[in-house]
Amino acid sequence: SLEDYEETVKKAKEAWKVWADIPAPKRGEIVRQIGDALRQKIKVLGSLVSLEMGKIFVEGVGEVQEYVDVCDYAVGLSRMIGGPILPSERPGHALIEQWNPVGLVGIITAFNFPVAVYGWNSAIAMICGNACLWKGAPTTSLISVAVTKIIAKVLEDNKVPGAICSLVCGGADIGTAMARDERMDLLSFTGSTKVGKQVALMVQERFGRSLLELGGNNAIIVFEDADLNLVIPSALFAAVGTAGQRCTTARRLFLHESIHDEVVAKLAKAYAQVRIGDPWDSDTLYGPLHTKEAVKMFLGAVEQAKQQGGSVVYGGKVINRPGNYVEPTIVTGLPHNAPIVHTETFAPILYVLKFKEEEEVFAWNNEVKQGLSSSIFTKDLGRIFRWLGPKGSDCGIVNVNIPTSGAEIGGAFGGEKHTGGGRESGSDSWKLYMRRST
Repeated sequence: SLEDYEETVKKAKEAWKVWADIPAPKRGEIVRQIGDALRQKIKVLGSLVSLEMGKIFVEGVGEVQEYVDVCDYAVGLSRMIGGPILPSERPGHALIEQWNPVGLVGIITAFNFPVAVYGWNSAIAMICGNACLWKGAPTTSLISVAVTKIIAKVLEDNKVPGAICSLVCGGADIGTAMARDERMDLLSFTGSTKVGKQVALMVQERFGRSLLELGGNNAIIVFEDADLNLVIPSALFAAVGTAGQRCTTARRLFLHESIHDEVVAKLAKAYAQVRIGDPWDSDTLYGPLHTKEAVKMFLGAVEQAKQQGGSVVYGGKVINRPGNYVEPTIVTGLPHNAPIVHTETFAPILYVLKFKEEEEVFAWNNEVKQGLSSSIFTKDLGRIFRWLGPKGSDCGIVNVNIPTSGAEIGGAFGGEKHTGGGRESGSDSWKLYMRRST
């Protein structure tokens, strides 16, 4: 309730006073212990992710592993964050850039990565000297509680308050309270572009800080010189992994006209081999969608695709079995700018589109509102550098000969345009969790 929220914010703010006084390398040591505590319970936590969210067990474990890896990354960072000492123009003076924690970081995470996204934020926020207040998705609250209990024990074993990493479980009322609350020194929000826009406006209204990780409408571009042995598994993994419920899922596949039919045939054949079943079964590659609403969205998008001139060459239907299972789906024949192609449907639907020239397909990659992840398959070195350059992909993540999904914790993760512009995890994203004094 809002009363619980109020009490929790007060406790987190009090706990921050203790945490801010602890030297950063010591904070790093405590974060290292959090990583170790998660390591010890990685399988049971992975199981819980799988149970609540519906992703396959190996992906659930992989997600907890990401949190563990970010803890390791944060340990090193805890001894490295700092600003320059600059030459002063005044005699006998020093000019220093000093970085300080912002204070309390609110972290709102989404159902599709109920552990990893919190880990990216909290591990970095903590070594920077911040307290965290986490609001997980209402449909994955068990995993939020489990992770928070593990963290609280580590903190308390180190004689610091567990409230340094606080949790509130709740719905949109709690999210709104966080966005409007002046005591939230940074609000990190992961979710849909629609809700992200509302959050951004509420935070901006109070001149607060936000870090936004929103939608993606990611494309893979395959040129005529591409290695198709790489393309087929990559496109399959990017489009079907997590049942199409990643922000980095490939939703558009641009194929050069000379290889279009061959790739579609090979991809449909690969789709037919995807093992669908219980996410806890080690043989399963593809589990259910998260909710009944997601199934309705899937069916609606398939219908719209047909109305706009698309042909379903694989899938398109609900699977007759208990749970929210739908067939992974391939749609061909739509124009690059069809309204449904420009809509992010959080489901395993891949729109396959034809192109002739590099210049046009780079423009088509960039014409959607979102700018998260993008990928090309080619052996042409000049083209690779054009793709990485100013007239290439306008996305935050730009891949060559690998799929759109999957990110490395050492690089800043996030996207441009309607993806929100936020960056989490690696590189210099720690600066977002701190304030600079010159």
